[in-house]
Amino acid sequence: MYNKAATMKRQFIVFILRWILNSFGLWIAVRLLGNFGAQLQSEETILTFLMAGLIFSLVNTILKPIVIILSLPAILLTLGLFMLVVNGFMVWVSLMLVPGIDMTFSAAIVAGIIMSLVNYVVTGVVDLKDSRELSR
Repeated sequence: MYNKAATMKRQFIVFILRWILNSFGLWIAVRLLGNFGAQLQSEETILTFLMAGLIFSLVNTILKPIVIILSLPAILLTLGLFMLVVNGFMVWVSLMLVPGIDMTFSAAIVAGIIMSLVNYVVTGVVDLKDSRELSR
């Protein structure tokens, strides 16, 4: 039977999980790409990366589908490799909105690869949990 409250609670938990793991992924990306074009302008705080993770999650939810549709010819022409640039653009836009973190566009493309791996893992964990719940 369909339970709307349980579905909304689950979606909220998934959003919080994505937010925290995106924040952690951005922290890893900035730490790994420090000499490559990513730098912290202010002191490193958890709050800065939590805000960056929230903005990244919102940008991915709202802006990414629009950018994918607009760049569909380039994605098809490059057999999907242009998605690396799209993911990097999402990271770059997100970090431009966060005060205290600065990243070049080329470093954002590499960070986009890291963030894609983080989101792939989160999606895999959520899908695994869904399949276990459906089998009960």
